Amino acid sequence: MYTKATQLKDIFEAAAYPLSSDDEKFLTEVCQFSEAAHADQKRKSGEPYITHSLNVAKILAEIGMDEKTIAAGLLHDVPEDTAVTLEEVAEKFGEEVAYLVDGVTKLGKIKLRGSKEEYYLENLRKMFMAMAQDIRVVIIKLADRLHNMRTLEHLPPEKQARIARETMEIYAPIANRLGIGEIKGELEDTCFMYLDPEHYEETKRLQETYLHEGQAYMERIVSLFSKTLKDAKIQVIDMQGRTKDLYRLYQKLKNHDMNINRVYDLVAIRIVVPEIADCYEALGIIHREYRPMVGRIKDYISLPKPNGYQSLHTTIFGPEGRIIEVQIRTQKMHDEAEYGIAAHWMYTERERPGWRSFFQRPKAAALKGARPKELTWVSQLKEWQKEIGRDDKEFIEGLKIEFFKNHIFAFTPKGDIIDLPEEATPIDFAYAIHSEIGHRAMGAKADGKMVPLDYHIQNAQVIEILTSKEKKKPSRDWLNFVKTSSAKSHIRRELRNSEFQK
Repeated sequence: MYTKATQLKDIFEAAAYPLSSDDEKFLTEVCQFSEAAHADQKRKSGEPYITHSLNVAKILAEIGMDEKTIAAGLLHDVPEDTAVTLEEVAEKFGEEVAYLVDGVTKLGKIKLRGSKEEYYLENLRKMFMAMAQDIRVVIIKLADRLHNMRTLEHLPPEKQARIARETMEIYAPIANRLGIGEIKGELEDTCFMYLDPEHYEETKRLQETYLHEGQAYMERIVSLFSKTLKDAKIQVIDMQGRTKDLYRLYQKLKNHDMNINRVYDLVAIRIVVPEIADCYEALGIIHREYRPMVGRIKDYISLPKPNGYQSLHTTIFGPEGRIIEVQIRTQKMHDEAEYGIAAHWMYTERERPGWRSFFQRPKAAALKGARPKELTWVSQLKEWQKEIGRDDKEFIEGLKIEFFKNHIFAFTPKGDIIDLPEEATPIDFAYAIHSEIGHRAMGAKADGKMVPLDYHIQNAQVIEILTSKEKKKPSRDWLNFVKTSSAKSHIRRELRNSEFQK
């Protein structure tokens, strides 16, 4: 029989963050408290409610969260759904756990009701402001939503559609921005299954057919690459084939008339090595043996993605002429790619007991009230909200562009990095540097060549802004093509000031 004790043991064994015996004792007490609070409650599946809390806790443990966050996962529905108060939680398990539970309770009120934009907007605002205060609150909510999506079949169809839609529109993009690839991929695939079952089944069938035919080939490639790198004295911690998530595969297939043979990165070889220098050396050896595809080499180590993702990517013509994507990274990069910001808890400097030897990485540290380094985009969000205040239209338009779209990096001629949304223009770039540079912009160069001011900047380009020596006002026409809310805000403000001075 699968008991609560068995599930607790599963949590302890699954924990990527090393739990001490004291941690395990603490979490056992929390679980008993939560089970007693939910004693008379059942889920729609008929299971005791505590099974949901235990599954949320397990997800948090798997992605490397600390014991306080796991405890909050066990208790996340207690104040909302039972007679137990938040004050009782604080008295029993401390202010920090109660603070996290309270944050999750507030986020639990987020729902997409109908299609009214103001509801969607306010829900987004709550989610983002919670992020800016303590990212762990959002990570717990993501784990809660992930388990709810795994058990969505027990709800009626109309509820399934609503929950899947809000998950696809709010939670999956947030998991992506936090860099938690494991959660993002599963959320998207599960939503895809409920929102577009016909294309889901077609994509799944195409993937399974291709993988069945290519599995033996992939095993040969792993064996071949392992020998090649071993002969070159490169230590390999891990190497395996990776398949593309179904929803992401469908997005690619749509662009290629559903022809799976035109999707180059359907299956990738992932190579994990000890040091950064090994990544580049391994890349050189792979390129020596197999011809790389032009334009498909991406160095996300020296130029990480905005969510912190780091890895070397290349696409090669492998044995038998078949195209293979190869990803090369260190163990730390791999953990951060899978667990995102949660991996920061695995890589703090102070040591603690309870380390499990099969993790080939530095020992983790107790939180003790500390926070991982705040992501750049979270701090930018705070400043951005202060600047635009409660202008709801501006807020929602900016979020659609700046939060949910992919970002690019561009460089100033001096080498400073400017983070921009895709399709950003030289005017966006100019205002990101300084409002006066934006106002005085007259022309722009991309990689030394003149480009129009509405040009879409490409990732890693060097952008030079040509400015007027004389003070000038921005053009009203710029509002038709700039992408960032900051640029729009500066342009409008300056135009208003110019009108006022007439």
